[in-house]
Amino acid sequence: MYWWPDIAKDVREYVQACVVCAQSKASTQCPAGLLQPLAIPDKPWSHISMDFIVDLPPSEGHTVILTIVDRFTKMVHLVPLKKLPTSKGLANIFAKEVFRLHGLPHEIVSDRGPQFISRFWRNFCSQLGIKVSFSSAYHPQSNGAAERANQSSENYIRSFSSQGQDDWVTLLPWAEFALNSSVNASSGHSLFYVAHGFQPTFLPSPSSDTGLPDLDSYVQSLHKVWTLVRSNICHAAVQQKTYADRHRRMGPSYVPGQRVWLPTRNIKLRVPSMKFAPRYIGPFKVLRRINEVSYALYLPRTLRIPNTFHTSLLKPLLCNRFTTVIPRPRPVLVQGKEEFEVQSIVDSRHSRGGLQYLVHWRGYGPEERSWVPISDLHAPRLVRAFHRSHPTAPGSRRPEGARGGGGAVMPAAAAPAVRPSQQRGRQSLNQATLNAAPGQGSRPLNIGH
Repeated sequence: MYWWPDIAKDVREYVQACVVCAQSKASTQCPAGLLQPLAIPDKPWSHISMDFIVDLPPSEGHTVILTIVDRFTKMVHLVPLKKLPTSKGLANIFAKEVFRLHGLPHEIVSDRGPQFISRFWRNFCSQLGIKVSFSSAYHPQSNGAAERANQSSENYIRSFSSQGQDDWVTLLPWAEFALNSSVNASSGHSLFYVAHGFQPTFLPSPSSDTGLPDLDSYVQSLHKVWTLVRSNICHAAVQQKTYADRHRRMGPSYVPGQRVWLPTRNIKLRVPSMKFAPRYIGPFKVLRRINEVSYALYLPRTLRIPNTFHTSLLKPLLCNRFTTVIPRPRPVLVQGKEEFEVQSIVDSRHSRGGLQYLVHWRGYGPEERSWVPISDLHAPRLVRAFHRSHPTAPGSRRPEGARGGGGAVMPAAAAPAVRPSQQRGRQSLNQATLNAAPGQGSRPLNIGH
């Protein structure tokens, strides 16, 4: 009779360390990471949030709304735009819609859109003494004030716009007034009252007070309102954190160099169907800790996404004696050049540079597939096999154009690579490549069958 001591413990550890399970199965746990409220401002318009509502039906030539939110009063400005602005255009809009009315804020919170992360915008804010803060990738809760304003604005426009949805620009001032004159649950006052000290007139009043309040008394009363509002906001923030944490769990703490899985639900992979794509990709190395609940990762350049993520989007690679993470293959030298092995060809297309094939590299995940010109692809057998399975795909009449023998090796320049953190600025690509781990800093080649 064969006896396996502690078989239950071994099976449990084996399942926990299963790489296929980690990539393929969805998490059933509460989101990781307790709520981390932003610092509460002391006065109006010192800390603001900005975001865009995009892909709107054209209305008088406008297709975008810029949402600007004061994080103290929650007051909102809705700015219609014809299209997404450049970083220079955003600076002009900021001067007109924020600085002209409220002066310079101390901090601006935004997502990682190209306008906000551009060097021009960051230098512009730096010269004005404004701190810029970015939300985590695919975690809009990090910029919750602007996201909530977006939802409220969309709800208002959705309720009152015409069937053609082409009149929302005319509704925008009314939507902004409705948002700013409504009572906020956190402060206990309307947004307009907190900012200006009085309630705006909406409908004509049968009798109006013609007396002018004393200026000192007015300023004192306004500061009293601000003190009360900040107290109410602090109380509301505690309540919101308590409620939010009921549906969350304490997130794990990661250290630089540790490997984690990244979910694919927000990432467009180069696969025929996301329905059967792996639920997680990686594992990727943690570059550094940004704050209590956000981390920067080393990512392949082919992903083209921000590399800072909330801890709720990360899953640790569990390592024990059963862990079987296969190291990424190192390049081989072919005629003095580094090349990587091609496992299969997934797709083809005609680009401005000619015919290209989408290559899946052996030992690498779908997130690192890359388009390779036929002139660099040394895999004629794989090309022919692809066109036999896809006879109508581009290039099907000339698969023999792929040069080389039986191998499928490609120059390292066309293979995937992992980039360093965007937060560290632009450094030498060669330096980043040399410092990265195998498969992260160097690119696969083109060796096939």
